[in-house]
Amino acid sequence: MAALGWLTPRRRSATARSVLAGEAAAEAARKTSVAEDESALLAKAPADADATPPEEPAFPVAGDDRAAAFFDLDNTVMQGAAIFHFGRGLYKRKFFERRELTRFAWQQAWFRLAGVEDPEHMQDARDSALSIVKGHRVSELMSIGEEIYDEYMADRIWPGTRALAQAHLDAGQKVWLVTAAPVETATIIARRLGLTGALGTVAESVDGVYTGRLVGEPLHGPAKAEAVRALAAAEGLDLERCAAYSDSHNDIPMLSLVGHPYAINPDTKLRKHARARDWRLRDYRTGRKAAKVGIPAAAGVGALAGGTAAAVALHRRRR
Repeated sequence: MAALGWLTPRRRSATARSVLAGEAAAEAARKTSVAEDESALLAKAPADADATPPEEPAFPVAGDDRAAAFFDLDNTVMQGAAIFHFGRGLYKRKFFERRELTRFAWQQAWFRLAGVEDPEHMQDARDSALSIVKGHRVSELMSIGEEIYDEYMADRIWPGTRALAQAHLDAGQKVWLVTAAPVETATIIARRLGLTGALGTVAESVDGVYTGRLVGEPLHGPAKAEAVRALAAAEGLDLERCAAYSDSHNDIPMLSLVGHPYAINPDTKLRKHARARDWRLRDYRTGRKAAKVGIPAAAGVGALAGGTAAAVALHRRRR
């Protein structure tokens, strides 16, 4: 950590947590990646008939084993936020008590209205969300996650982005999701899409049981870049030959790491940044300023709270 000495103690601590979160995500991703033979089989599945083919046939380069692709999940690969859909599934299965929802909704409202990530509020939100899974077995949440994918996520995949991922797979490259969603949820989605694996937020577990603590911090912003950097080092990748895809300006650190950055369904800040740097843009929404679906991922694990509150509100309106 000597290289961080010029930073203030607070900034140094935040950077250290990002590095820790990134390294933990990279380690978990390599352990849970789809087996090569299974990945190859899934990659040969027929593409969605509505998928939009990539516009640069010369890229990705076939046979380049030092290149890979990194895809943000929320609003890039999937419409809406994975943690929102996961929260809906957990509420349906009575993981939440009604009395918890007011506190969760207030925390999410703070993130959305204040437009900043206050450390104390962030920590409080993470602790609240993590308390929900504390004491549950990892295998239990994985099994439930499979069901939730079928219920809420499978029909929300953007065909155009899926086609881009398939192009990398067809070229013999590995493809990874990179998301603030729990790594278990992200791994399920990656497996269902035939991707190599996923980098996600790592919740601590002991003997297969969640402790209610994170390893580092949510995989958001700079932590995503650290995760990609760590995975690239472990896999022997050349980041200049890699591609990254995202909808959010929060992922500019990750996009800036690679030689082929793409802005997919970009928010206003990312669109401006991408145009200034001549990055490629793709928009698979019905309109340029189409509203995002679901809850933004900016609050990381804390978004689970808002997602659950939104799901309850929707449920009440339908009754």
